[in-house]
Amino acid sequence: MSKKSENMLLFMWVVSLAATMGSLFFSEIRHYEPCELCWIQRIFMYPLVLILGIAYVQKNARIAVTTATFSVIGGAISLYHYGLQKVTFLSENAPACGRVSCTGEYINIFGFITIPFLALTAFILIAITSFMLLRVLKEEK
Repeated sequence: MSKKSENMLLFMWVVSLAATMGSLFFSEIRHYEPCELCWIQRIFMYPLVLILGIAYVQKNARIAVTTATFSVIGGAISLYHYGLQKVTFLSENAPACGRVSCTGEYINIFGFITIPFLALTAFILIAITSFMLLRVLKEEK
């Protein structure tokens, strides 16, 4: 495996670790209770820390198909969740989301950075890097 592929795996692992630590900070330190969509996003982000950590140690760049799948699905959920928060039509017609409303914004930095936005950013970074890694693997064959 090339150094470039190895660096991509490391980058994706760092992004997934930062996203996981960020979500744990918000829920365990700041005591923000996650809504149902936040939990679903966690289901797609948290395993990436373990998957990418193992792939990095094993130097297994073929894991990019798995990471791309997790990040595209998680990113779609994050985008929908962000839409519920920021798009009037969606927020007015939002389904009930459990004890905590999915339209609630615990943070709102610069008027657009919310928790689902942060998750979406992480998923996009991992997805783009996964697709780049798949391209590198194809070129190395």
